[in-house]
Amino acid sequence: MKTGNDPNSFGIIGLGRFGLSLAQELVKAGKDVVVLEIDPAKLESVKGLIEHVYPVDQINREILFESGVAHCGTVVVCIGKDIESNILATLNVIEAGVPRVIAKANSLDHGKVLEKIGAEVVYPETEMGARLAKSLISLKTVDFLELANDISITEIGVSSKFSGKTIAEINIRKKYRLNIIALTHEGKTTVNITPDLMLHAGDQVVVIGENSDIGVFGKANS
Repeated sequence: MKTGNDPNSFGIIGLGRFGLSLAQELVKAGKDVVVLEIDPAKLESVKGLIEHVYPVDQINREILFESGVAHCGTVVVCIGKDIESNILATLNVIEAGVPRVIAKANSLDHGKVLEKIGAEVVYPETEMGARLAKSLISLKTVDFLELANDISITEIGVSSKFSGKTIAEINIRKKYRLNIIALTHEGKTTVNITPDLMLHAGDQVVVIGENSDIGVFGKANS
């Protein structure tokens, strides 16, 4: 019998748009994903993509252990409109001893209840809206992670303006006060960023710095 919790194993409860997107990205990253879903049609949509999918009528302690969800390192409760089911499922996962439990909330009041019972809370619609707005403001930004009020990690697509130039020639650290921490070229990512590393149009660079400096670099790159 399996015991303990695997930090590389993720449980997804509910396959709405949020849960499905989350499950797909975790599978792409090579993580072990276990999905519980009431609607058979939604399970059919992930057949062949996710190995461990379980149709359920309700979420209880027995189902969590039988499916292996209770042994995951992280479980995300993605149940949407049915707030009561969302809260009860979250409570059951917490009581099963899962180290990290994240639950989707539809409102601030709903989120407060989830926090009270010990879950981390996400507000997908609100957060994705803010994320998109920041992406649009940052021009070619394709991903955005805010570390503090004015410091972020951002992935930016390299334009033709910087194509064929090295990191040293662009002088990004001195001129734009940014640090490149990763670069993806033709699908391959490196974190070994040297001054003679050349950029090409279509590359993706991950930079860290102040939001205002990221904006300046984004405009120069557009």
